[in-house]
Amino acid sequence: MRGVHMKTPGTSCLIAVVGGSGAGKTWLADQLQTCIGKEASRLSLDDFYLDRSSLTPIRREKINFDHPRAIDWPCVERVLCDCKAGRPTSLPRYDFSRHTRSPRRNPWRARPLIIMDGLWLLHRPAVRCLFDFRIFIDCSVRLRLRRRLERDVAERGRTRESVRHQFATTVAPMHERYVEPQVRWADIVVTSPVGRIGIYQIAEQITKTLMQGWHYRTWMRQRFETEVQRLERNGSYL
Repeated sequence: MRGVHMKTPGTSCLIAVVGGSGAGKTWLADQLQTCIGKEASRLSLDDFYLDRSSLTPIRREKINFDHPRAIDWPCVERVLCDCKAGRPTSLPRYDFSRHTRSPRRNPWRARPLIIMDGLWLLHRPAVRCLFDFRIFIDCSVRLRLRRRLERDVAERGRTRESVRHQFATTVAPMHERYVEPQVRWADIVVTSPVGRIGIYQIAEQITKTLMQGWHYRTWMRQRFETEVQRLERNGSYL
């Protein structure tokens, strides 16, 4: 475990939530934000895919979007550095249906704690070092495929055959090559499905590692405990 860095007023702590496609990154990041409340904000690496408007639709469809080079890393680094320095920044607007980026950007100001999810947040040293706490979700290939099938068929109108083909030819190989090795840089590894013990474990590690010297450490712990109890009552673990 790395040492705790005391935060100065106006700067933000950054938490990375990393795992394969279908591992539950977005769900976990959203739950952490809910637990923490108004002091937390969310970012997603999915918003930083490169603009492909210069390519024809046919060429866009041939791009391997499961490779780290599909991301605009200089833009990611700029935004995170702005957050660390307490500066206002702007976020790109990405259209997944056309693989293009809007020329307009969203003005954005970070809160004291930022939770960001993504496939490769720990892959590049220059980006990895910007995070104060790093979570890796370990999830079986069978469960990740099942979730991918459910999402892409229901939300993106794809056939089960096409989803299985993409998973076998690009998603799984890229996961093995670029996603899975990131576990070595994680501060904590949780197993999906994430249940009560996993949420408590994450909450405990975050409060111990990041919140020393922060005035709201106590109420943050209380929010975690309250949210975990709610999740337990509703049976809404991922």
